[in-house]
Amino acid sequence: MPVMNATRFEHFFRTAAGLDVDKEDLKRYNDFLDQQLQDMYLMAGITAKTNARDVVEAHDFPITKGLQERVREFDKLFSELADVLDEMAPRPPDITLSEEAEAWVPRIAGGISLGLAHTFKILAPDLANPRTTHWESAFRLFDLLL
Repeated sequence: MPVMNATRFEHFFRTAAGLDVDKEDLKRYNDFLDQQLQDMYLMAGITAKTNARDVVEAHDFPITKGLQERVREFDKLFSELADVLDEMAPRPPDITLSEEAEAWVPRIAGGISLGLAHTFKILAPDLANPRTTHWESAFRLFDLLL
């Protein structure tokens, strides 16, 4: 999977939540985003199959109200990163996405990324530089809810 440029990554987290992240955090972020998107694809594929379809449609993705709000926030503040996230986002070999679903992937990735940035501030409001324990806690929360 391609990775986001370190400078853009640092700028994104600084702008989104006032966080100082570094190149070491970039690998954690890439692994996190990959796993979250794989989980999204899994559930979307199950929904499509349940509805007797071979192609995943955009409405098959399990988008919660909170994630939808983060997607809108991403669209408003960081739409220039959509192309980068589109390149980064893995595509599952075992399911077919409709054009509309394909178009949603970078936006979902952006919403998940914003949710992650905000999660750090919820876990530790004064946090400036996330440590391993912060990343692990945020990951566990996402695994619990998404």
